[in-house]
Amino acid sequence: MSIALKTVADLVSRLRELHRRTQETPLFNPVFQLSLDLSRAIEAGELSLDECEVLLGELECESIKSRAGRLRTLVAPVTPEANDDALKGDSADFAAFRERWENPALHAVFTAHPTFLLPPAQTDAVAQAASSDAPISDAPCAASTERRAITLGYEHSEAMSAIARAQDARDRIVGTVLGEAAERWSEDWRALQPMPFRFASWVGYDMDGRTDIKWYHSIGFRLAEKAQRLERYAASLKAIDSGHGLAGNLSRAADEARARAEDFASDLTEPEALSAAANRLTADHPDKLTSLAPIIEALEEEAEDAARDRAIALKTLAAAMRADGLGMGWIHFRVNASQLHNAIRRRIDPDNTLDLASQGAIAVLRDILAKVEPLRSNFGALAIESSTAIRQFLAMAQILEHVDSDAPIRMLVAECEQPATVLAALYFAKLFGIADKVDVSPLFETENALEHGGRFLDALLAEDAFREYARARGRICIQTGFSDAGRFVGQVPASLAIERLQGRLADAMAANGLTDTAALIFNTHGEGMGRGAHPSSYEDRLAWPLSEWARRRFVRAGIRLEPEASFQGGDGYLFFSTPELALATLTRIAELRPSETDPDVPADPFYRRTDLSLDFYRAVRTHQREHLESRTYARAVTAFGLGLLNSTGSRVSRRQGDLSRDREMSLRQIRAIPHNAILQQLGYPVNILAGIGSAAEGNYEAVAELLESSARGRQIVRLVRASNALASIKTMAAYGELFNSAYWASRPYRGTEPHLAAACEMLAEYLTKDDRNGVFRRLVSRLRVDGLKLHRLLDMLPDENPLDDREDTRRIIGALQALRLALLQHMFLRAVAIPPFSRANDVDRNDVLEMVFTLRIDEALKELRRAYPTSFPRPDDFDLDATSDYPDGAGEGYSQIGRDYIDPIERAHALNLRIGIAIANLFGAHG
Repeated sequence: MSIALKTVADLVSRLRELHRRTQETPLFNPVFQLSLDLSRAIEAGELSLDECEVLLGELECESIKSRAGRLRTLVAPVTPEANDDALKGDSADFAAFRERWENPALHAVFTAHPTFLLPPAQTDAVAQAASSDAPISDAPCAASTERRAITLGYEHSEAMSAIARAQDARDRIVGTVLGEAAERWSEDWRALQPMPFRFASWVGYDMDGRTDIKWYHSIGFRLAEKAQRLERYAASLKAIDSGHGLAGNLSRAADEARARAEDFASDLTEPEALSAAANRLTADHPDKLTSLAPIIEALEEEAEDAARDRAIALKTLAAAMRADGLGMGWIHFRVNASQLHNAIRRRIDPDNTLDLASQGAIAVLRDILAKVEPLRSNFGALAIESSTAIRQFLAMAQILEHVDSDAPIRMLVAECEQPATVLAALYFAKLFGIADKVDVSPLFETENALEHGGRFLDALLAEDAFREYARARGRICIQTGFSDAGRFVGQVPASLAIERLQGRLADAMAANGLTDTAALIFNTHGEGMGRGAHPSSYEDRLAWPLSEWARRRFVRAGIRLEPEASFQGGDGYLFFSTPELALATLTRIAELRPSETDPDVPADPFYRRTDLSLDFYRAVRTHQREHLESRTYARAVTAFGLGLLNSTGSRVSRRQGDLSRDREMSLRQIRAIPHNAILQQLGYPVNILAGIGSAAEGNYEAVAELLESSARGRQIVRLVRASNALASIKTMAAYGELFNSAYWASRPYRGTEPHLAAACEMLAEYLTKDDRNGVFRRLVSRLRVDGLKLHRLLDMLPDENPLDDREDTRRIIGALQALRLALLQHMFLRAVAIPPFSRANDVDRNDVLEMVFTLRIDEALKELRRAYPTSFPRPDDFDLDATSDYPDGAGEGYSQIGRDYIDPIERAHALNLRIGIAIANLFGAHG
């Protein structure tokens, strides 16, 4: 019986019909059955790959519209007029108004995390669709799916474009704030110096895990940012007054910075080239600017006597200059703790005998910090330095001296687990004379760092040298990470552990007399649920990484809180991809005031009933750790390598290692973003859902009551429900069936597909030795048991944020997964059916098959085309006088093999990667 499978409506209808059969047979898998229906149609010639692409186009359309709708819902309203009105009239007096607007509501950091998933045309289409209140039509679906190579230069350009739109939105907010102040406090308003947001970026400065960024690239990026910002300042001033005297100064300074940026964009590995570029940068020049302080002062003085509208415009420009300095924003350098350890050992422990975690090491560091004398440095010292960490400090010193002497620089230290690491960073900052401009910020992300972070902070803040430094800087900076933390302990336990760490920082600051110093907490969460982005609302998005409980700890201690959050890569930049979205995003943040909270609200039961909440946290964490340490989980997650994912960034997604050892691949070889992205693609976000139900076992009523009565508990439930609404254990099980030898042996058993008998037999025989089917079955069984407990718990709790289109979305995801599974079966069948002979007999056929089964398709295609070439040199390519009758055949090319086997594998894999984008869109983000 032929089944209609030509449209999405056909697929959804068939999937709905198949779901009803699960009542008859509990183990029946509707997703895999639909994939078999599609596979039979493909292999019978009833459904071509062209028709599969048409089906995919329809499904992509739904996913793009879903992505646009989700984005708009988060930041709505999106019209500029509505957002102008949203921030007016809620401060009773000028002092309160000034307090609100002169302190940043948020520091926003634009990072280059590899989440550049959408092709550029689709990015624009999603953004435009989300930028108005009009119903979202099918117009975005016409956008090109053509991808482009993602280089560091591309990432930097995209980051700067996003920041530019954020700057424009901030200028509009500042203008609105100044206008309201002028209306309400006509005598005082000119004293107002708004600073609602600061922006920063580490694109081009992050050295953690990268060897492709040279130090002079970072200098070049910084100079290019300086030129771009000066050009924007000049344009803003010319818009106020085309003949303004300072506009020419800014334009000439921009030209000078642009010329120096071009110098450092070239290859400076040779001493002669570096010397010339460095000398031009360090030389005195009439157009060289290293501080905006005189210009800001002049603009403020002019605004004192200017007419109202001109004064607002001048003060808006001055506010932008105060916020950004001579760049598109502040910059963050980033190194790994081990790089700092290697650098400091050269100074204090050349024989490598000192344990840097010991009190002896701390004593040595105290001594050298007390005695350190600043050293001068130049670009020659930078060029010859071999230590990555020291090179970073030398680069910062050159930037502060020759590019921008006002804007501070952040030094982020990844995998920082001991106070000695921070003291080492402080030593190098002092050694090169930049401690007054550099904020050293340890990153807490590993399980060990989160577990022992409180003691780390107690010890660090007890150090006299650090306290002196913190008071001089006016802030203490820490960074908390949700990617690796969510991967290794689960997203819910990670967020609760980070929250506790933030509270410990407040306690340590109060205990060490640092309440007059600000606490800058940089929460580096991503855009996906598995990496710390709460999907339910913008309020939840801001409060998930920095909860009301944590904020109250600082407010009650009298500590000024400076929250900082990341907008990561292409997914994060979507919030700033049009002027309307940028304004809406910043307006929502300003409305929600993440740096503030009410210190007098009653205690949340989640923190009062620690007999329940602490046990809940520990049980979920233990459950997640058991998955992480299980070879079953690791093997299932890495079953296809990274072959289900598109390349989404310039940084490699896989840590260095032997690429031939996929069978034993460790989860630590895969970075956090692709790990989470693979879970999305396999259909079940383990790092969000696993363990929540099991943690309530034996105490369901009490845990449910706690979660329902607690604001934090309800927030956890909203995250879990949002993830569970998209999750499908049967989908994960379906992927395991691809490696089921019995399935392939049985498929043509009753003569239904005799043309596949040989290929199915080869697959069946090959897979008898493969472990992946058993691995998936074991993992799915564990998840199923835990899932039953989760559903039992959720049934006891109200659904505060039900998804109206939940079932429709699940059906679309199911159809996408079934289509992909059918395409993977097509690839497997084509791979084993390739004739077992080749012109190049040095290719191991089993190696090529394993490449296909782990979706290392580019490698497989390369080997197959080398084994079965389609073109050769011909005698008539040569200009010879003598004749030849040989070769007498049509050639030895394998064009038919290429057409019938190799090309379809390539085409099917291209569709597989597009399906990956569509699935990520429906989950709301990549990873």
